[in-house]
Amino acid sequence: MVTTASIAAVANATADRPRTLGRRLQHLLHSHPWVSPLVILVLSVGVFTIINPAFAEPRAISLLLQQTAVIAALGVGQTLIILTAGIDLSVGAIAILASMLSAVLAMESGVPGWLAIIIGLITGAAGGLFNGFLVAKLKLPPFIGTLGTLSIFTAVSLLLTGGASIQAADLPPVMSAGGTRVPIGPLDLNLGVLVVIAIYIVVGFALAYTAWGRHVYAVGNDAEAARLSGIRVNRVLLSVYLVAGIIYGVAAWVLIGRSGAASPNGIVDANLASITAVVIGGTSLFGGRGGVIGTVLGALIVQSFAVGLSLAGVDDQYRVLAVGFLVILAVSADQWIRKVRA
Repeated sequence: MVTTASIAAVANATADRPRTLGRRLQHLLHSHPWVSPLVILVLSVGVFTIINPAFAEPRAISLLLQQTAVIAALGVGQTLIILTAGIDLSVGAIAILASMLSAVLAMESGVPGWLAIIIGLITGAAGGLFNGFLVAKLKLPPFIGTLGTLSIFTAVSLLLTGGASIQAADLPPVMSAGGTRVPIGPLDLNLGVLVVIAIYIVVGFALAYTAWGRHVYAVGNDAEAARLSGIRVNRVLLSVYLVAGIIYGVAAWVLIGRSGAASPNGIVDANLASITAVVIGGTSLFGGRGGVIGTVLGALIVQSFAVGLSLAGVDDQYRVLAVGFLVILAVSADQWIRKVRA
């Protein structure tokens, strides 16, 4: 007859059994999702430096960081939403709308630059809050809700300007200040890069050390269990989409400084690029696991392939091919990691 004592003895024996290398790796990646993208980034940098030593020069690194800034910023907001088991297909559209509205008001209505930037932030916040309302209150699937707002925000941006770009020279200097050079040692960065770094520090701290961050992970792990434990799930979802929208507004300002214009075609691939950075960075598409450290690593990996293959004289389509394989590998690894057992 099987007794409670015998079951406990078997469980203890199983727990004491040495873990295989695969299980140890599984546990490591489950608790530290950023490890795998860090390894990929280090290997990529090493390979591209061997192929062309110019890849490791300060000028190339500076360019890499500047080109990564906008997608990395959008990736922060996307990370927050994916952590709640959602997804946002309107990230680029909100950022473009924020940049175009602020630019139009500054150029045509004479709105001071600082006020136009604040209006851009409010526009981003409103777009994010609207997405949150669709998901939290109307209970629309995030994919469907944000697919709809993608079209809405894109159309509004085009109606504002008729599809025309507004050059930074026609705007108050503060609106393009994100492109201001900021030399740091051998690197030649810009103010936008530093702002994005600050966003990562603030959001990373909030996720790791605040009750709000714990609630975000809890909702992503199991929304119903979170609700039964006393967490106000709808409020958490609304706050996540709101914070993400504000970050998209900041990214709009960074984009104007980086590209030297407010353009409705400034970041046409932002939606897929931000999701790609998050997925390669180790954040689970099923929610509840991941973080912003992995996202910035994922964004750097994607841009490293673009710069590295360009310096190697390889067709850019191979970058798209490589990123596609990395996404499939990352999602497959996530499926394996989610099966972790104590």
